[in-house]
Amino acid sequence: QVQLVESGGGLVQAGGSLSLSCAASGRTRTAYNTGWFRQAPGKEREFVATITWSGGSTYYTDSVKGRFTISRDNAKNTVYLQMNSLKPEDTGVYYCAQCTRICREIPTTRGEYDNWGQGTQVTVSS
Repeated sequence: QVQLVESGGGLVQAGGSLSLSCAASGRTRTAYNTGWFRQAPGKEREFVATITWSGGSTYYTDSVKGRFTISRDNAKNTVYLQMNSLKPEDTGVYYCAQCTRICREIPTTRGEYDNWGQGTQVTVSS
């Protein structure tokens, strides 16, 4: 079983930046399609970005395009989410997740991911 641990969250002012990391440990011989989701208080967990196992393809939800960048370093078993020009509406708990079963090249729904981290809090003040 692979464990995912997110880090890098915190409090930042609007317009600022944060860099999140998702480190995989355990049986990490296989790289999986990995996504980032977020959940604001009282709201459903929503898709943010995803990257294929090779890093060759990425996809973002419209609200973060041009501001967030997902990347990965398979040698370090880590996926990153660079977040720039942050807005208060970006506030939430950010989760990384892997699709370890047969999945689409660009999985964007929560149900397509079967291995989740515990999340890291991101708070953007206005």
